[in-house]
Amino acid sequence: MLVTASDTHRAIDAVWRIESARIIAGLTRIVRDVGLAEEFAQDALVAALGGWPESGVPDKPGAWLMAVAKRRAIDHLRRSERLERKHAELGHALEAQQSTAGPDLDAAADEFIEDDLLRLIFICCHPVLSTQARVALTLRLLGGLTTEEIARAFFVSEPTVAQRIVRAKRTLAAARVPFEVPEGAEREARLSSVLEVIYLIFNEGYAATAGDEWMRPALCEDALRLGRILAELAPKEPEVHGLVALMEIQASRTRARTGPSGEPVLLLDQDRTRWDRILIHRGLAALERAEALGGGFGPYTLQAEIVACHARARTAEETDWVRIAALYEALARLTPSPVVELNRAVAIGMALGPAAGLELVDVLASEPSLVHYHLLPSVRGDLLAKLGRLDEARAEFERAASLAQNERERTLMLERAAACTPA
Repeated sequence: MLVTASDTHRAIDAVWRIESARIIAGLTRIVRDVGLAEEFAQDALVAALGGWPESGVPDKPGAWLMAVAKRRAIDHLRRSERLERKHAELGHALEAQQSTAGPDLDAAADEFIEDDLLRLIFICCHPVLSTQARVALTLRLLGGLTTEEIARAFFVSEPTVAQRIVRAKRTLAAARVPFEVPEGAEREARLSSVLEVIYLIFNEGYAATAGDEWMRPALCEDALRLGRILAELAPKEPEVHGLVALMEIQASRTRARTGPSGEPVLLLDQDRTRWDRILIHRGLAALERAEALGGGFGPYTLQAEIVACHARARTAEETDWVRIAALYEALARLTPSPVVELNRAVAIGMALGPAAGLELVDVLASEPSLVHYHLLPSVRGDLLAKLGRLDEARAEFERAASLAQNERERTLMLERAAACTPA
């Protein structure tokens, strides 16, 4: 079978998505600079793009890329006059590993240390960086996405994303962030930042804040991959498994969340036969791992318990709304938030009736952080419609539409408003 240059380029792209994070992590351990590490990794990618179309994809493409990138790192270490003695010694040691006939691919592959990947994850999500910078750097270095892909995913300009990444690298270098896995209280705080970044990426794919599409599944897949990697690297952290469970179960609904034309389908209206049972099984298994580790439920595990209630219900009518309301109450105690209270109001409305839910929502109406949050009038409109107060419901749905930034969501709100108008 004839292998074309375009076939090879697709293969290179796939290899890069799989291997780039480990390559950059391994190089960061060598040069102690995440910016330089990415630069050397990119050099190896350029070498592959130039050579593989003619020579073919090597048997161990990841090891090939790592070996070439390490040679770039060795050259850098040899040339630099400012390096500490231990870096010079490390450069000589790495140089000795190289065969005169070419890269020692087996040695390069054997030196992949999973701890390096965990260290890179903690660096990319370091609190010294802004949330936007953490997300961009994580997708770039750990997700293998290009600057253009990140910009397209978050509806910002490519130069803006490029600047965020460059500034993030400079900030890390200026702060002399060590290439290590933190311990004790610092580890807990840093892990919380890592989980936040991964879930932010997932949520942007699951319910896009802007644009013409209701979902961007590729971002969900990137977040899931990162979560699964983290679960392998930190198997004794219950909240890591809780987050994976939450994402797996939510992702299981992807096929059912849109109609034939890409329009949103609300949870209670979804065809549950279209839910991915494999992802649900994986999610429930991850939830069991989180529960088995003990120590009390964290916010991600509690949210996973909530989505598990939906996953276990064969029909919308079988949903255990009383348990869901209780779980939201526990979540509100753990992480007080107006958004959590809004979700609890929805559950109360389903468990005890729309009047009970509306009472809680009305309390939130004056909450400053929800003034421009489109889901507040959306929820209120839904409860009012169930109570037969259609004129009020229509006004709420229209307000929700005016606040929504996603075109699909705006259209849905306008349709719900129109449904409240008597024929």
